[in-house]
Amino acid sequence: MRLPAWSASLTWKSACFIVLMCCSLAAVLGVLVHVGVTRQTVSAARDKALEQLHDATRAYEAGEALPPESGLDPAALPQSLRQLALSGRRGTVVAERDGRPTMWAAAPADGRTLATAVDYEQSARTITGLDNAIIGSSVLAIGGTLLVGGFAVRRVTRRLHQTATVARRISRGELDARVGDAGGTGRGASARSARSARSARLDEVATVARALDTMAGTLQAKLVSEQRFTADVAHELRTPLTGLQAASELLPEGRATDLVRERVRTMRRLTEDLLEISRLDSGSGVVETDLHRLGRVAERVVRAAGTDTEVVVVRDAHVETDRRRLERVLGNLVVNAHRHGRGPVVLTVAGPVVTVRDHGEGYPEYLLAHGPQRFRSGGAGGGGGGGGGKGHGLGLTIAAGQAEAIGARLEFRNAGSGGGAEAVLTLPWPPAVGAGDGGPTAGGR
Repeated sequence: MRLPAWSASLTWKSACFIVLMCCSLAAVLGVLVHVGVTRQTVSAARDKALEQLHDATRAYEAGEALPPESGLDPAALPQSLRQLALSGRRGTVVAERDGRPTMWAAAPADGRTLATAVDYEQSARTITGLDNAIIGSSVLAIGGTLLVGGFAVRRVTRRLHQTATVARRISRGELDARVGDAGGTGRGASARSARSARSARLDEVATVARALDTMAGTLQAKLVSEQRFTADVAHELRTPLTGLQAASELLPEGRATDLVRERVRTMRRLTEDLLEISRLDSGSGVVETDLHRLGRVAERVVRAAGTDTEVVVVRDAHVETDRRRLERVLGNLVVNAHRHGRGPVVLTVAGPVVTVRDHGEGYPEYLLAHGPQRFRSGGAGGGGGGGGGKGHGLGLTIAAGQAEAIGARLEFRNAGSGGGAEAVLTLPWPPAVGAGDGGPTAGGR
């Protein structure tokens, strides 16, 4: 049988461990106390019975009247003790007499059995009360220990969950998230942090939290430094590239001049892409949303790209988005499909879902597994593995970043039948517009 998922939590395991240890300890202590008290109580009753038997034996030998609760061959005497006395030995035993516990003592007397009885009910009641007290105190101790232990464990698990939550936020890109900020901000939080710093070396959870905060701070500093470096390099390149482009226009016409001009244009596009990636990384751009008809946006993107791309509108839809960013995403996907895939390239609009498909060899495995990577290209004919028509891995990276900025989901996959690569962009519906806002239309280009 498989245990439920909640039983794998640290709180549940700790509670079970606490209960098990408390029950074991209570059982051991209870048995020791029960055995010790019972042995002492029985010993005291036995000594009293033997002393009373000694008095009865002396009275019997002197021919005097036997003491109370003593007699020869009493009918209620247990048979085992009677046989022991007839064999010539003394003995004691606890047995029931008239429904009450009794301590019997017997000795041989001229071939008969001289026996005496001592009331054992009070001693038995004492042992029973002791057992009940042991059980009750054990239950109270287990409950109290479980409450205190549960509270302590919950504090630890709450801090572990808090650390895990901050780690997930960092993995989503929130590099300013810190475990130390969850307890509050400002001067009060700083004071609490200073007071707890002295015991941090003895607190393993605090050590993990501080290590995570240190790692996040170091990672954030490195990424900010890389972003600043990328932006600075791109800005510094714009001025000489502008001058280089102006100078190339003064060169005499020819094959060499055309090659220089084409390379300069490529460098300028690469510089602009670096600046755009830097803005996406820093989140400094502003998303300006408005209501747009998705089919018209797709057709305008294909016309601007100047490529032989077929546009199929299965079901048009209104979407609330930033048109400039959306056109950037679709333009990069279309250009990437032509540059790294093979025709025909088809752009399909089906409600808020836009699919760009080529018929090349498909996306490479690294892109399907990890998404677009900067400055990594699948090469020509690689089925869309490169980036946005430049083969540097920037076009698809920009498309993914702009899609995330407008709240869309961009997925890359390989088509099953017929081969080729598919990029699927899913846009959110506007709040006040349903799925039936556009009738089925079809178009092509």
